[in-house]
Amino acid sequence: MNKVFSFMAGAICGALVGGVTALLLTPSSGNDLREQAVNRWQTAKREAEEARTQTRHKLQTEFERMKEGTQ
Repeated sequence: MNKVFSFMAGAICGALVGGVTALLLTPSSGNDLREQAVNRWQTAKREAEEARTQTRHKLQTEFERMKEGTQ
């Protein structure tokens, strides 16, 4: 569990740093940059929610399997 949390935290931090760097180094207008920032934020948020859902399902399945083994 700790390894998964560490990986997810690192992935999110890396995505944020990469996004900010790309925004700062990309020659675009202000409106384009804002639109790109919103799109990237929505994408990162959706991916994080998907990862959370997958991890939760995996942990619930493992918990149920372990619970059945102890009875």
